[in-house]
Parts: sequence; structure tokens; C-alpha cells
Amino acid sequence: MEKKLTLYGFNNLTKTLSFNIYDVCYAKSEKEQKGYIEYIDEQYNSERLTKILCDVTEMIGAHVLNIAKQDYEPQGASVTILITEEALPVHLIDKSCNIGDIISKRDSIVGHLDKSHVTVHTYPEYHPDNAISTFRVDIDVSTCGTISPLNALDYLIGSFDSDIITIDYRVRGFTRDVKGKKYYIDHDITSIQDYIDKKTLEKYDAIDVNVYQSNIFHTKMLIKEIELQDYLFNKDVYELPPKQRLEITNSLRREMIEIFSGMNIY
Repeated sequence: MEKKLTLYGFNNLTKTLSFNIYDVCYAKSEKEQKGYIEYIDEQYNSERLTKILCDVTEMIGAHVLNIAKQDYEPQGASVTILITEEALPVHLIDKSCNIGDIISKRDSIVGHLDKSHVTVHTYPEYHPDNAISTFRVDIDVSTCGTISPLNALDYLIGSFDSDIITIDYRVRGFTRDVKGKKYYIDHDITSIQDYIDKKTLEKYDAIDVNVYQSNIFHTKMLIKEIELQDYLFNKDVYELPPKQRLEITNSLRREMIEIFSGMNIY
């Protein structure tokens, strides 16, 4: 905001960003499928996800109060962080919070912020009759006050192998200026894409579905180019004959289009 509003009291607007990505992989045999799931589980375990969310918290200008994390069996992980817009003196932090204490002592961690929160959940998935496995990450960043979760979008996209991305952003509530006038949004926005680096956007086909009068913004992104080697698990592309390479590429593209569209097409 170039010209900040002079508000009466606290900024009561709630800004919520929901960020969902899919990573798609070709793993034909049962051994390859299970190997992919194990790889994803190790690569995106709760410890690494906690690091990503802490980085997001720092980027949006917030401070961690409490962290909770958990790795699941047979696969998947979750992390929740409670954050605050302003750093709080230690004596004001609720004694039940685990800031700076639990991370090094426990296998599971949850994090809280005083006015806001950040969460992540992972969903590795495969089916024995389908050679394509998927990995989904859901991240929600909900903030109050002047901090905005949109500032972390580029970092989030780059933190994962993002083939399909769905982003929702909404602003709720209202705040008042010193004269009592209500404001239902405190910043200009026409599209979530405005907050994504142009070089990142060039890699994707992107569409918007926005409801401006309700302060609801929605963007879907689909990777443009498929470099087959990047989608083969433990296999070199040159081990495959040209015809099979084309078939696999087409099957990957069909899977991506269906996930992007949210419906069975083929």
C-alpha cells in the first residue's frame, strides 16, 4: 500500500490464501510406485515442511508463536503454525505455546500465531492399475492486520515440483478508518497473477475466476512443457523407445488436464 489507511483500532480484515499443488510422476511397476511414495514422504517430511512454513511466516512479516507437526503412516505429513503480526515479549506468550522449545524435543510439532495461522498437509497417492502417481500439497495462510500472505506465492511455487497449481485468495470482515468509514479490503488487487513473478507465469497456462464484489480471487495454473525425464521415477528416458516416450508423455498430459479441470475427461 503506497498510502496506508489511518485506522481506528486494529485492522480487522482477515486475508486467507489457499495454495494447492499437484506433482505428477510416471511409475509403472508396483516397486516404482512404492518407491516414489517413499521418496516423496522423505523429501517432504514434517521437518522440511516446517522449514518452508517458517520461511513463509518470515516473508509475510509475521512471527511464530507455536508449531505442531506430524508424520503419518503409511504416508503424508501435516504442520500447523500459529503466528503473530508483531513479535511478543516472552512473558506475554501463553505458557502452553511451545515457541523455541518443542522443535528440538519432540517428533510432532504444532505452531500458532496470535492472530493468524499457517497450515500444510500432504497427500501422496497412487493406484496399482495406473502408472501415474501424484503428490498433492495443501497450504493455507490466514492472516489479520496489515500482513499479506500473497507475498510468499513465488517461494511456495518454487518449493515444490508444481505441475498443477490452484490458488484461492479471499478477504473477509471489515475495518474502520478514524472517521468510522468501513473498508472491506485495504489493498488493490485485480488478479492473484499480479503477485507471481512473470518468469514463473511464463511456464504455465493460467486462468482466473474472480468474484470482485465479494473479494474472492481464484487462479488455476497448468505446466506448459513436459520434459519427460523429469517425470520418470528411477528410469532414464533413453531406455524407452520413441513410441513409448510419446505414449507416456500423452498419458501424463491427460492426467494433468483432468486434475486441472477437476473432472474425468478421457
